[in-house]
Amino acid sequence: MTDSTVLKKSPLHERHVALGAKFAEFGGWEMPLEYSGVVAEHTAVRTSVGVFDVSHLGKATVKGPGAAAFVNACLTNDLNKIGPGQAQYTLCCADDGGVVDDLIAYLHADDDVFLIPNAANTAEVVRRLQAQAPEGIEVVNTHDDYAILAVQGTKSDEVVQAIGLPTGHDYMAFAVADFDGTPVVVCRTGYTGERGYELVVPNAAAVAIFDALLAAGEQYGIVPAGLGARDTLRTEMGYPLHGQDISPEITPVQARSGWAVGWKKEAFWGDQALRAEKEAGPTRLLRGLRAVGRGIPRPHMTVVSTDGTTLGEVTSGTFSPTLKKGVALALLDATIKEGDQVAVDIRGRQELFDVVKPPFVTVHVRES
Repeated sequence: MTDSTVLKKSPLHERHVALGAKFAEFGGWEMPLEYSGVVAEHTAVRTSVGVFDVSHLGKATVKGPGAAAFVNACLTNDLNKIGPGQAQYTLCCADDGGVVDDLIAYLHADDDVFLIPNAANTAEVVRRLQAQAPEGIEVVNTHDDYAILAVQGTKSDEVVQAIGLPTGHDYMAFAVADFDGTPVVVCRTGYTGERGYELVVPNAAAVAIFDALLAAGEQYGIVPAGLGARDTLRTEMGYPLHGQDISPEITPVQARSGWAVGWKKEAFWGDQALRAEKEAGPTRLLRGLRAVGRGIPRPHMTVVSTDGTTLGEVTSGTFSPTLKKGVALALLDATIKEGDQVAVDIRGRQELFDVVKPPFVTVHVRES
């Protein structure tokens, strides 16, 4: 195995091994897929609390006079809608409107923005920003410097409070706190649809914080959760996954992510193509599918009309542990609307699905 194919490991890797994790490759990293089982971990997050190691997610800093304005001129969402101490979901698009990556921007100050891209796309996002950065603005890839722990579930506040970190701030807001002398960013974000927090911590403190979370959460039934459960949780919410539901070939307009585009901004990467597509109307749209029967949809399965006409394909599909039935996101002909019924070709069988608007489950992420 050459150096270029060696998978990166989280600073918590040995902890995951000791906990009996099964591993898988995610964006060039060897990360926990599951510990006690996807359904058990999924259910724990929906009913109590789980902790995910998502250290494979990227990290980058953009600093210097006018850093926030520079980021705002590049990424789709409008940073002027938020203030220091708030975070924002946004997109990095190519000139043709395709999605290079989706990411979270943490606005620390006008001259200090922290970005969390996806693992596999971090280097490309950083490269694009560095290529456009004016003199005085420095874009640095800090991917390997920080761990990220996601504490998600109805008891997440109690667990985070128990280790001395702040909770209760608004959704998509963050605070910088101290854990045994180490600065920790605590953000009210997550990818599960439940109340929760993501902790950005320097690598050196990752093990101590992970251990503290598990110890504090024991009375609440906390479980370490892998990226398998993270995927079923986010699919139940209809949250897109880059490379499947959004991609260089799937635009924000097609993915119905236009809410993350600052249409009133003067310019951003890909704006001309996206404005033109929005004006003309996309030929395909991302829709939610909920099984009528027992069919379990999977990515790339063909979606057809009830008379057999091909309409598109499943981009994300799974068994919903909450609903006990199959759910999916699918990129379909734009003529298909919510309330329609379609079929998914599952190994040669035509299984019926209702076209619905995600999320498929009740949302708790913004609760006060």
